[in-house]
Amino acid sequence: MSNFISAVKTFAADENGVTAIEYGLIAALIGVVIAGTATDLGKGLSNLFKSINDKLPAAPAGA
Repeated sequence: MSNFISAVKTFAADENGVTAIEYGLIAALIGVVIAGTATDLGKGLSNLFKSINDKLPAAPAGA
């Protein structure tokens, strides 16, 4: 039984796994922020090009 308790104490004291999880969470958060920013940027660019297209004169027929 003391081996089990010793193993649990060693596992609880080991911080390598915790650090890896923290880095994983930070990377996931950065990915979510990048995805949100890219979505907003894409919508903004789409609206900009639509606005430019609406202001351009129509091409003559048969051109």
